[in-house]
Amino acid sequence: MKKFLLATAAGALLAGAASAEDIKLGISLGFTGPLESMAPAMAKGAEMAMQEVNDSGLLMDGTTVVAVQGDSTCADAAAATATVERLITAEGVKGIVGGMCSGETIASLENVAKANGIVMISPSATSPALTTIEDNGLFFRTSPSDARQGEVMADIVLEKGINSVAVTYTNNDYGKGLADSFQAAFEEKGGNVTVNSAHDDGKADYSAEVAALAAAGGDALVVAGYVDQGGSGVVRAALDTGAFETFVFPDGMVGNAVVENFGDEIEGSFGQNPAAEGEGRETYLKMAEEAGFDGSGAFSAEAYDAAALILLAMAAADSSDPAVYKDKVMDVANEPGEKIMPGQLAKALEIINGGGDVDYVGAAAVELVEPGETAGTFREVSFEGGEMKVIGYR
Repeated sequence: MKKFLLATAAGALLAGAASAEDIKLGISLGFTGPLESMAPAMAKGAEMAMQEVNDSGLLMDGTTVVAVQGDSTCADAAAATATVERLITAEGVKGIVGGMCSGETIASLENVAKANGIVMISPSATSPALTTIEDNGLFFRTSPSDARQGEVMADIVLEKGINSVAVTYTNNDYGKGLADSFQAAFEEKGGNVTVNSAHDDGKADYSAEVAALAAAGGDALVVAGYVDQGGSGVVRAALDTGAFETFVFPDGMVGNAVVENFGDEIEGSFGQNPAAEGEGRETYLKMAEEAGFDGSGAFSAEAYDAAALILLAMAAADSSDPAVYKDKVMDVANEPGEKIMPGQLAKALEIINGGGDVDYVGAAAVELVEPGETAGTFREVSFEGGEMKVIGYR
């Protein structure tokens, strides 16, 4: 089993041996579990922002940042809570990039982060429940709520000329929230959901679930699941039985892994995931390439932005105390101020240190609205010739 539980190589890479001037920043992601294929590029995105700040030497009189990774598993709330508790109490982190999946993020926030007054900025927890959660001003996210994704997905499906779909979702906060959001939007726009049913992750056989979905009918199957877990299991069973030929993939299924799993078997399928277009994203992709990883992976850009926001908020507050800098996160993320793109964190720190304002745009076009989440832009993709192709943005 992969273990990312100590500030060893990652911390040494970022700042050398820890000293009294170091600030530890936690990265709590599902390095194992249903989205483990996405986690490495997300962690590298966050660490790249920290490295950029360290290289500048401009954070609070030369303070450096050390990354401390923790495996949230993405699916096990108890394991995630234990990981976040270790990051806070044993490692002494001053903020956390994470969690990754919605359920474990909710558990970690409510059970540990709130009690210890630690800021969490999630790059990928998208459940609508996180919009209204009581967070004491400690929780933010750089990915949009699934309330918005449901609307976008409904529009895309209808524009494809598909008016009837079956829906299956992973049986947790993320899956149910997204499935319900989509169904409400789809039916309001005139579409028909034949069935909206849960599937459990970790099963070897999904033929019974697929049989029920097929019996309900539909011109396509919406799979609100995880690409490294039950979502792919459902798709495999559907393909093997001929139950469905066209699949609609939201963010938890959009990634290189789905292409590796199914190739041209999912020809004509489509989906969407949070991702911005324009200068910020293009710059980030180039930076990631130079750093030796693929920045186009789902939520990698959002992880860079999450780490950048924490560090810029610290600079604006001139404090690494979460009770102090939490009130600066919204300030550095929004107008007024000079717009800041990826690769410009040194410039941002210079402006802040000089008493000026910044408007962090970043890699994912960050613009935080109350209660600390982004409205977001979505990338529309299609699967053609065994490849995932970007169609456009909305």
